[in-house]
Amino acid sequence: MPKKHGGIQGITYPVVADTTKTISINYGVLSGDYQYNEEGELVATGPMIAFRGLFLIDKDGKVRHELINDFPLGRNVDEALRMVDALQFFEENGEVCPANWTKGGEGMKESHTAVADYMAKK
Repeated sequence: MPKKHGGIQGITYPVVADTTKTISINYGVLSGDYQYNEEGELVATGPMIAFRGLFLIDKDGKVRHELINDFPLGRNVDEALRMVDALQFFEENGEVCPANWTKGGEGMKESHTAVADYMAKK
């Protein structure tokens, strides 16, 4: 059960601050003016800001889904939650999720025959 602090339910996952911009660089979302010095350290030569990125990482540390939005484009929380549901479905059932799959929907085996069979039903 998550802890409550001052009447607000506490989060149960880590929250990090990317003050050195290492995470932004490693995930390819850092925008702005920067370079590396002789020691390999990131040095800002102008404003730096990260694009809005969402990365869904499985239990083995593999990035299964990524979405990177340019500054004027908003994210879709419903789509992010659908992707979490899809990854959980895959991990629990070993079946892949077809296009436009939603929680409670039918999955399919990962083969050409299974795709053809699935499409024939639609």
